[in-house]
Amino acid sequence: MSRIQSVFAKLAQQHKKALIPYITAGDPHPRHTVELMHALVKSGADMLELGVPFSDPMADGPVIQRASERALVHHVGLAAVLDMVTEFRKQDTVTPVILMGYANPVEAMGIETFVERAKAADVDGVLTVDYPPEECTDFVALLKRHDIDPIFLLSPTTEQARIDTIVNQASGFVYYVSLKGVTGSQNLDIVQVTERLADIRTKTSLPIGVGFGVRDAETAKQVASIADAVVVGSRMVQEVEKSSEQELLGNIAALTHELRVAIDSN
Repeated sequence: MSRIQSVFAKLAQQHKKALIPYITAGDPHPRHTVELMHALVKSGADMLELGVPFSDPMADGPVIQRASERALVHHVGLAAVLDMVTEFRKQDTVTPVILMGYANPVEAMGIETFVERAKAADVDGVLTVDYPPEECTDFVALLKRHDIDPIFLLSPTTEQARIDTIVNQASGFVYYVSLKGVTGSQNLDIVQVTERLADIRTKTSLPIGVGFGVRDAETAKQVASIADAVVVGSRMVQEVEKSSEQELLGNIAALTHELRVAIDSN
């Protein structure tokens, strides 16, 4: 059982839902990333989603695009992100870390090299936004051989046949994108998401995380009532963006705690 699967199993026994915050590695500065990761865990995160900066993040809205730009100014690439996970693991060997990014940096490093280095850094899951499941069977097999969970996105427009393909390849959990469009773009329709998740659950027993529309504690509470995990991206990155260096850790900790309390209040 992977570290991700273990966390979901433990939370299910406790009748709790996972909180998965997202931050972009290297934002606002590389020196802050590992301490932000520890602050998130200390404040209630069950898993961490760590964004790999990329110059053309097509699935991301302006908030996360700006985070990538800030990180890239400091030359934070995939190798540096893996080094950050290695540093994080010196103090935390329990919390799952999921890398979220795009195919280009992975292919530039070399798929086999990337998977080997991700395993060495103790990465738990990889979500590559622009790898269609039909075209990355070898990559998925390689991840699974190294005990790394391949995470895939499902969206409101994903066709039924494609859902089958995706859930058959995925492990750990599946990530349901609650909105059409990019991250942070619209208000979440909880009724529509509820219906969609019920349909997905007929096709897989994997836990389902929901993200791309969780803006505040109330939204997090609503999502937690229907999903197995609440993924919070743009809202976290907004907090990073608006915080001074002195306020950064405290503000992120306060937001994470607020989300944790809301999720647990169901």
